[in-house]
Amino acid sequence: MEKRIRKAIIPAGGLGTRFLPATKAQPKEMLPIIDKPAIQYIVEEAVESGIESIVIVSGRHKRAIEDHFDKSVELEMELEARHNEEMLKLVRGISKLADIYYVRQKEPLGLGHAVLCARRFIADEPFAVLLGDDILTSEPPCLRRMMDVYEQQQSSVVAVMEVPWDQTHKYGIVDIEEGRQVARVRDIVEKPAPGEAPSNLAVVGRYVLDPAIFGLLERAKPGKAGEIQLTDSLQQLNRVASLSAYRFDGRRHDVGDKLGFVQATIDFALERADLGADVRQYLIERLKETDA
Repeated sequence: MEKRIRKAIIPAGGLGTRFLPATKAQPKEMLPIIDKPAIQYIVEEAVESGIESIVIVSGRHKRAIEDHFDKSVELEMELEARHNEEMLKLVRGISKLADIYYVRQKEPLGLGHAVLCARRFIADEPFAVLLGDDILTSEPPCLRRMMDVYEQQQSSVVAVMEVPWDQTHKYGIVDIEEGRQVARVRDIVEKPAPGEAPSNLAVVGRYVLDPAIFGLLERAKPGKAGEIQLTDSLQQLNRVASLSAYRFDGRRHDVGDKLGFVQATIDFALERADLGADVRQYLIERLKETDA
C-alpha cells in the first residue's frame, strides 16, 4: 500500500559555534534573516509541501525556538490594544503554522543521532528531514517535489546540487546514474577527502526517508568526528533498498555559513516590496564608494 508523507524532523540541537558570540545565549536557528528567524523559513517550506506534523530536535538553551512557535498571549493582547491588526495577524499566524512537537537531543552526537531521537514521533511512517542551515527556494518547494518522488517510487530520496570540486569535502557526496532529474544513487560518501569525491553532487539538507533507516541508525557506530552520521546509514540502506537523488534546480542559501547568511539577507531583502528598491540603491551607492 502506498504511504503518504505526513511528518517531518527538523534537527536543531547544534551549538552554533560558527556564529559566536551571537549564539552564546540564543539558538543559531533563531538568528533573523531581516525580521524572520531562519528556522521559520524551514517550517514554512515543510507546511507548503503538505507536512502536517513537525518534530524539532533541540538541545539545551533552545527554549526560544519553542517560544517563537507558541502562542504569545501578552503580545497579542498588546497588539489588540493598539489596534495593530496587521502585526496581530502575523503573530497569530506563526503559532498556527503546523502541529509542532519537541524532543531533546541530550548530546550533540551528529545528524544521524538527532534523527534517531525522533523515532517515537515518526513510528513506522516514511518521513522528511529538513536541515535548518539550508534554505531552499523554488516553486513548488523542493520538499514537495521529493515527496512526490517518494510517493511514486516508494523509496528514499535525497536532494542534491552541484558544488565546486574544491568544496566537496564539506558535504555528503553522491554518485548517481546519469540522465534524469531523479536518478538512482550508486554510492553516497560523507565528506570525502580532497580528490576522492565520486562526483561534485552534494546533499543539500533535504531527505525523504523510509522508516527502515531507524534500525540502521540504532546499530550505527560513530563515524567522522565521533558522531553518528546519517550518511553512513544511508549507504547501508542503499544496499538493500533503492535510494534516489533529486537534482534541486532552485536557489540555495547556506545560512550556517557567515557569507551565506549575509547573502541570504541581501537576496531576501531585494525581493521584498518594502525594502527591495532602497536596498538596491544602497548597494549601488556603497559599491561606488568602495570602488572609488
